[in-house]
Amino acid sequence: MDHEKLITQLTTLIMDFGPKIVAAIFVWIIGAWVIKALIIGLSKVLDKGNVDESLKPFVKGLCSTLLKVLLAITVLGMIGIEMTSFIAILGAAGLAIGMALSGTLQNFAGGVMILIFKPFKIGDVIDAQGYVGKVSEIQIFNTILKTPDNKTIIIPNGGLATGSMTNYSTESQRRVDWTIGMGYGDDVDKAKAIIQKLCDDDPRILKDPEVFIAVSALADSSVNFAVRAWVKAEDYWDVFFAMNENTYKTFNKEGINIPYPQMDVHVHKSD
Repeated sequence: MDHEKLITQLTTLIMDFGPKIVAAIFVWIIGAWVIKALIIGLSKVLDKGNVDESLKPFVKGLCSTLLKVLLAITVLGMIGIEMTSFIAILGAAGLAIGMALSGTLQNFAGGVMILIFKPFKIGDVIDAQGYVGKVSEIQIFNTILKTPDNKTIIIPNGGLATGSMTNYSTESQRRVDWTIGMGYGDDVDKAKAIIQKLCDDDPRILKDPEVFIAVSALADSSVNFAVRAWVKAEDYWDVFFAMNENTYKTFNKEGINIPYPQMDVHVHKSD
């Protein structure tokens, strides 16, 4: 009698849940195939869009995980499992994790924005968050700079994506500015001619735009020239330092005084 009752119950269970389970398996197989096709399509779109290589695996992995979670919820619902409570618990857990990792998520979002919009790339020299250096690595959460004295600076992407930044490598040409002082009483035209010749003799200084030389200030102890010249970005510092050295040497040779701060003290002897 118990044996017949058990068979009846099993038969009823199979009749009730059998079609649902078969349908759920069918939906899972088809859904998995569709998700795979969508990820392949997404991969092709990312390749055509020249998206950064370090971002592609993350985007594909995130989309794949989200789609599989949605598929699993759909399949479990087809079987008859109540998903309302499960979704509520999942949402509450996600909210708690999000609040705990708010700073990390901000850095993550900043990293995604940097990798998508590319305000800078590896090898660029940037000035951001109070640091100047060459970008050596762009990670999802941080960007790593190498300073000229070979220090490693790790900057969180959150502030880097939302703050101000100067990229010195965006343009192929840069303007070099000098302020060159000459002593009062020296020949202004001669000094200008010397500076012009020094610029003309340096092949790294571009002829177009032309070099700009003008008296910019009559300072306390010197007549100051503003000198502006255009160079290729990679030649900036070499030209800057070379011009300073050549100007000093040539001014001394040509008898042009380079003033320095000094104080004249006059002593009056009273009877």
